[in-house]
Amino acid sequence: MTLGLSHTGLRPPWHRRYALLAVPLALIVVITLVDVLAPQDIHLGPLLVIAPAITASFAGPRMTAFTGILAVAAQVLIGAYEDFTRNIDVQLVSLALLTCLTVFFSLVRERKGRQLAQVRAVSKATQQVLLWPLPDRIGPLRTACLYLAAEEEAQIGGDLYAAIRDTDGTRVLIGDVRGKGLDAIGEAALLLGAFREAVHEYTTLPALASALDRSVSRYQSDFAPDNEAGESFVTVLLVEIPDRERIIRITSCGHPAPLLLSPHYTVTLPNLTPAPPLGIGMGEAAPDDYTVDEAPFRPGDTLLLYTDGVIEARNPIGNFYPFAQRAAQWTDSPPEVLLHHIQSDLLAHAGGHLNDDAALIAIHRTPPHNGRRTRATIAR
Repeated sequence: MTLGLSHTGLRPPWHRRYALLAVPLALIVVITLVDVLAPQDIHLGPLLVIAPAITASFAGPRMTAFTGILAVAAQVLIGAYEDFTRNIDVQLVSLALLTCLTVFFSLVRERKGRQLAQVRAVSKATQQVLLWPLPDRIGPLRTACLYLAAEEEAQIGGDLYAAIRDTDGTRVLIGDVRGKGLDAIGEAALLLGAFREAVHEYTTLPALASALDRSVSRYQSDFAPDNEAGESFVTVLLVEIPDRERIIRITSCGHPAPLLLSPHYTVTLPNLTPAPPLGIGMGEAAPDDYTVDEAPFRPGDTLLLYTDGVIEARNPIGNFYPFAQRAAQWTDSPPEVLLHHIQSDLLAHAGGHLNDDAALIAIHRTPPHNGRRTRATIAR
């Protein structure tokens, strides 16, 4: 499950737009009739400008122009009834000018809407290329993932995740590039590509972490601006989940420890020995500089990986999101339901908008069924 933004909501559906068109048309008819039937010293014609203004709020420039033409025609009808006084002539010219302005701004808004749709389409394609959606099942594991971008028009930023399946188990990466939004995409793409390649070459997590550190350092040396040299880094959590052992192995590179959810509302935080983030040592970190920590991971447990955009989300009065406490409410939920609850609760806590990108992965170890081996699903 991956959150994304789609190009919807810029305008109501076409059938709803035609239904809404009845409102400005009714206003034109009512204003015209009342003006014609009212005494000569009462002039309601200037109110006709409301019709194209209302139409522009839900329709495009063509429908707005159509409503404006009808409003001008109604003003002409009123003028003909009142013998086209100087006041009526001024009202008619003013209405025509305001209608033209309304149509012009409607054209500008429609062009901006098309540009926004293109940005969202590119962002969606980028997300699909870089952040491959995790399969629902990976071996004996059920998985779900969630991405919340801080920038409203982006669907990907500096947070990243990936899962790779081999014959003995599954390896998972979750990380957070310094910075947020589109500026961090390049480094996130580099790290994801390096992980997918190196995970098949290095048999231990420390060796894998050292290889990723070299890749990040090379990227920074080649592409980081001079004024940011030495300041860019990536926090990473590497997790190894063997099929035949009821444990998980974790190597942390400055990344927050995951939550381990057990049935009946039990939440534990594995005790980790974190190493510095990737890129800090400029590629000089050796495998011996990384520690592998183990924690139990039994059938029925759920491992919840996340980035600091989750735990650093604040409510309007400045309180951090109480992640472990809230997650404890849904320990018995399947991964996709668990992340749905967390997404709703997190956004409600933060007032509907996050100040930093946030990514989560829920991994549930399924109990064995009648002693039969669970069929493996191979991740790309």
